[in-house]
Amino acid sequence: MYSALAAAILALHLLFILWVVFGATVTRRRPVLRWLHLGSLIWGMLIEILPWNCPLTWAENWLEAGAGVTPYQGGFLLHYLDALVYPNVPPGLLIGFGVAVCVVNLGIYAVRFHRRRLAGW
Repeated sequence: MYSALAAAILALHLLFILWVVFGATVTRRRPVLRWLHLGSLIWGMLIEILPWNCPLTWAENWLEAGAGVTPYQGGFLLHYLDALVYPNVPPGLLIGFGVAVCVVNLGIYAVRFHRRRLAGW
C-alpha cells in the first residue's frame, strides 16, 4: 500500500513540475488558472532557492520509508532528474535552470499584462 501511494505522490509531483514549467500556455483568458499558476511559480522558485522541503518530497519519502525503501536525500529534482536526465550536473546549475524556467514564465505574464494595458483592457 505504501509503495502505491508513494508512486501516486511521485506522479503528482511530476504533474506539479509540468504545471509550473508549462502552465502559462493554458492560462490565457482564464484568470483563476492564471492566479493558481502564478502562486505555483512563486512556490517553485522559493522551494528551489530557499532551504525548504517540499511537502510532496516529504510525503513521498515518508511513504517509501513505510514501504521499506530507503528514502532519497535532497530534493525531487536533484534525485530524479540528476539520476535520469542530467547525470553529474552540479546542483547549483540545476537549481539555476529551475529558477530560469520560472522567470521565463513570469516574463510571459509580464508581456501579456503589458499588451492588455496598451489595449486599454
